[in-house]
Amino acid sequence: MNKNTVLAWATGIMIIMGLIIISLAIYKYDDVAGWGFGAVGIGFFANAWVFNALKGRM
Repeated sequence: MNKNTVLAWATGIMIIMGLIIISLAIYKYDDVAGWGFGAVGIGFFANAWVFNALKGRM
C-alpha cells in the first residue's frame, strides 16, 4: 500500500463520513445543531478534496 492508495482510502472515508454527517443534519437535527452538523460535513468534503489533490503530488 503506497502513499497514493492511502490518500485514496482517506478521501473515500472522508466523503462517506461527510455524507453521513450531512444526512444527520438534514434528517435528525432540524434545529440549530443541524447547521453545525452541516458545516462539519462540508468541512469533511473540503478535507477530502485536499487529500484528492495531494494524491499525485506526494
